[in-house]
Amino acid sequence: MKKRIQIFIVDDHQLVREGLISIVTEFNEDFELLGTAGNGIEAINVIGELSSKPEVVLMDINMPRMNGMECTKKLKQLFPKIKVIALTMHNQGLHIKQMLKEGVHGYVLKDCDKNELKDAILEVAEGGTYFSKGVANEVMMQFSQLRKELNRKDVSILSPREKEVLALILKDRSNKEIADELCISVRTVETHKQNLISKTGSNSVAGLVVFALKNNLLDEL
Repeated sequence: MKKRIQIFIVDDHQLVREGLISIVTEFNEDFELLGTAGNGIEAINVIGELSSKPEVVLMDINMPRMNGMECTKKLKQLFPKIKVIALTMHNQGLHIKQMLKEGVHGYVLKDCDKNELKDAILEVAEGGTYFSKGVANEVMMQFSQLRKELNRKDVSILSPREKEVLALILKDRSNKEIADELCISVRTVETHKQNLISKTGSNSVAGLVVFALKNNLLDEL
């Protein structure tokens, strides 16, 4: 029997929590619900007491006492391995930018269907990122703004997975070949490519090669 992905839900609206619980339990072959919380402070406390920490947290943004942005930041400090998917009605640049800065792995609108939420959790759990179509363009705009705030020559901005993808790009591998070698989906590869392009200040895959050359990454990768 395969290991189920452990989920934790944080949302201040009871009806929303119940709806998310229903979806997670419906896909009980893939997911295991560890618990829920109504605000960020409660989430930190409850997760801290769990013997087994969740792999993925579904995080509302606007909540009393401690909002989703503050909670995500705190979770990342306390439990770096936890992955967070922002789940919100808002398609606002400020929210998206802040959540990206805090290290969110996905951003899904609450009006998405249950299958999209399932796909988002599976993608994030395997190390990828997932952004709903409704926010994808805004996410790319915010990535573009964020890269201007980063040192473009600072290689530490790349995650280990992004470095793996970049190494295979430099070997002229196709998206399908990269996906097969890293055991991820083609869609996840495409997302990593877009993240690489945004983080490095490149305009294309060719720009990534220039970035690698300028930063002497060919031997390192």
